[in-house]
Amino acid sequence: MGFIYLPPAVFGPPPPGRGGGGAPAPPPPPRRTPTRRRLFDAAVTLIAEQGFSATTVEEIAERAGVAKGTVYYNFSSKNVLYEELLRDGVDLLAASLRTAADDTVARGGTRVDALDAMIRAGLDFIAGSPALTQLYVAELWRTNRTWRATLTSVRGRALAVVESVLRDAVRTGELSGELDVPLTASALLGMVLVAALDWQSFQPDRSVDEVHAALAQLVQGRVGA
Repeated sequence: MGFIYLPPAVFGPPPPGRGGGGAPAPPPPPRRTPTRRRLFDAAVTLIAEQGFSATTVEEIAERAGVAKGTVYYNFSSKNVLYEELLRDGVDLLAASLRTAADDTVARGGTRVDALDAMIRAGLDFIAGSPALTQLYVAELWRTNRTWRATLTSVRGRALAVVESVLRDAVRTGELSGELDVPLTASALLGMVLVAALDWQSFQPDRSVDEVHAALAQLVQGRVGA
């Protein structure tokens, strides 16, 4: 199963401008994304199968169908590749959550309806990228990785989307003003991640509709005013 990722940011500072005191030249355009997507796809599959330390750059290149030098052309190291993989994956999740919430409110739905739509969007994302989700959840428990700061940052962006909907729900009176928004946002995101992984690992016969219905009932009955 393939994985779709957003193109990561261009690495490195823009080249200096020519001539004394000239303005810096504009940053170069992003490198072509098909190769990077193949590398992400290969890396996430291999690392999910055998772990980060056991996975070599040579194996990633072979799985992606490119030369080893192509990996280093796109990423300075295996660590950087993995860090960018996590960044892009969680950014894509955050974008899908935001789109689901905005579309629901634009159609006249409540903020609790938006939370429900975000749950479905999260389940759909995880169903399409189970290996990436597995790696993300595993990394949450590790504190000694060089990419910990990046993971914390992108996690914060995903949580900020959920928090914004919760704050709007409190502001409009749909949810209690005593709600602990940051903790509730973490609980909701964690609920979706863990429930989806359990579904994929131990209850694969269930449909996404069934899993969504169970979680939606929990949110509507326990969180909604």
